[in-house]
Amino acid sequence: MARELSKTAYTLRSVATGKAFEDTGWSLDPQGETTPSLIRAEYQHKQLNVKDEEYGIYKFADWLPVSRMLKGSSAPVTYKSEGLAQELGLSNLYVTFNGWWPERGAYNRTCSFKETEAYSVCGRMGTDFGKTLVVASAGNTARAFAKVCSDNEIPLLLCVPEDNLDALWFDKPIASCVKLICTKKGSDYFDAINLSNLACQVDGYIAEGGAKNIARRDGMGTTMLSAATFIGQIPDYYFQAVGSGTGAIAAWEANLRLIADGRFGARKVKLMVAQNAPFTPMYDAWKADSRALLPMDDDDARRSVEEIVAKVLSNRKPPYSITGGLFDALKDAGGDILVATNEEAAAAAEMFEKLEGIDIHPAAAIALASLINAVRDGLVEPDAVVMLNITGGGEDRYKGDFPLHYLKPSAIFDYNPTLEEVRERIASL
Repeated sequence: MARELSKTAYTLRSVATGKAFEDTGWSLDPQGETTPSLIRAEYQHKQLNVKDEEYGIYKFADWLPVSRMLKGSSAPVTYKSEGLAQELGLSNLYVTFNGWWPERGAYNRTCSFKETEAYSVCGRMGTDFGKTLVVASAGNTARAFAKVCSDNEIPLLLCVPEDNLDALWFDKPIASCVKLICTKKGSDYFDAINLSNLACQVDGYIAEGGAKNIARRDGMGTTMLSAATFIGQIPDYYFQAVGSGTGAIAAWEANLRLIADGRFGARKVKLMVAQNAPFTPMYDAWKADSRALLPMDDDDARRSVEEIVAKVLSNRKPPYSITGGLFDALKDAGGDILVATNEEAAAAAEMFEKLEGIDIHPAAAIALASLINAVRDGLVEPDAVVMLNITGGGEDRYKGDFPLHYLKPSAIFDYNPTLEEVRERIASL
C-alpha cells in the first residue's frame, strides 16, 4: 500500500543534555535521563534537497524521520499574498496554506496541517511495527490520522471528546483498522489525553507520543520549509495559533536546520503565536515570565474551552515548560504570545475569504486576527518578511465538493475511567 522510500539517516539528541543516541524505533524520551526533555533528530543531510511535487509531503524527506512513503499526502503550499497584504499594508506577506485549494496546488483532503504530522509519524512506523497506535485529539489530528491510517491499513485507536465528533468527517467510510473511543459530553482534550494514557497501558497499544515524537514535530516543520524554500530566506516573523505550541516548536527547530543549511540566512524567526481568549494558559504563563504553567481549576478550564470558537486550541497540558518546548523556543528565537477573541477571529476569517478567496478554520482565523492586531499595534514593520501559517482551510469548499461520512465512536467513557474498564471495553473492539 505504501511506496518505498529510502530510510532517512539520522541520530537523536537530548535537548537538555546534548547527548546523542540512536533511535531504537520509537524513542520518545532521552535515554537514561530523568529531567523531562524533548529529543531532536539530527539528519545526515545538512542541506535540504527538495524532491518533486509528486512526493507530496515526502518532498522534504531529507528532514523527516521516515522509512517509507505513504500514499495520499500533500505538502503545504506557500504563496505571496496580494489582497490581504495590501489591506494590512505589508509588502512581504507570505501565506503558507494547509488545506483544500486545488487552484493553489493544495490537495490536503482533511483540510488541516495535522496531515503533516500523520504522514510523518506513520511513515516512521515500519511495516512490521506490530502495535496499534493510540492518538488523543481535539478533532483535526484525529481526522488526519484516521484518513492516513485508513488509506494505508495501519491499526489506530483514537481518543476524542464526544463534543468534538463533528470534526471527524471524511469523503469516504473509514476502514475497520481505525477505532474511535470518546470521553463523554462536557469533557475536553485533557480528558481525552487521560483516556489515551490508560489505553496505552493495554497490551498491544502504544502512544503516538504527541510533541515528544520527532516525526510529529518535523512533519509540522514542513510548513517552515515550504515558506523558506519558496521565499528563498528565513522569514522575519512567523504567525500561528497554538493549542499545544507543537507547531511553533517545530517551526523553531526547522529554522535552526535552515540556518545550518547555509542557503537561507542566519535569522531566527520571531515566533508570534496566539491563543483564543478566554482559554489562554500559555499566554498567562508567558506574560508572567513563568516556565511553569499557572494553576488552573479543571472546571474553570472546561468552561473556558466551551466558550472558544477554535476548539483545537484547547490543550490544558501543552509542551510549554518541558526543556526544548515552547517557552525555550520563544526565549531563543524571540517573539510573543498573543490573544484574539472569537469576534476578532470571525472578522479575520471573513477578511481572508474576501481578499484571498478561500475559507479558513477558526484556529487559522485566530492567527490572522493576531497578525491584524500586531500590525495595528506597530509590532510588525511594513516591509518585514511575514509568514502566516494558515493551519487549516478550504473545509467549506471541500464539504461542498464531496459527500461526507462521519466516524462513530465504539465506546464512550466518563471523565475518570479505571484501567480495568478501559482494558475490558477496548478488548471488545
